[in-house]
Amino acid sequence: MSDQAMPNPIMTRSEAANAYRNAFEQLTPDTLDNLINLAAPDIVFTDPFNTVYGKDRFRHVFQHMFDTCEVPQFSVTDIAIGEAAVYMRWIMTGQIKGKTGLALNLNGMSELHFDTNGLVKKHIDHWDSASQLLQTLPYIGWITRRILRLFQIKMP
Repeated sequence: MSDQAMPNPIMTRSEAANAYRNAFEQLTPDTLDNLINLAAPDIVFTDPFNTVYGKDRFRHVFQHMFDTCEVPQFSVTDIAIGEAAVYMRWIMTGQIKGKTGLALNLNGMSELHFDTNGLVKKHIDHWDSASQLLQTLPYIGWITRRILRLFQIKMP
């Protein structure tokens, strides 16, 4: 574990959020430890497909992303520091490996909760997997598009 990536216990939430943002935006297989080092040992990570507990499983989520996506990249477009959490809006780009034409361009938000040491204890990703991902996939996309149409309002 690198001392360089460890947060300072007297770090403000704003400083901790910016350190996490930097690690998130610079995320590659080689820099994954920088993000993991900013996570509490008992971190809870949730996204539309997963809920995992602990740093090892948190690492596995991102390792899986690198295993299934070509050059995934996060760009943080906004960050807001609230009373209870930090909210980080992002765009994730990349491509599904082996699937020509299945480019990713996902818009989402991470809700981050920090412990008293400035480590992320909860990372909750909010993004619309149905309209941004599932409807673009072969087979399931056809079904997803029809389901989404059921919920669209019809203007008179």
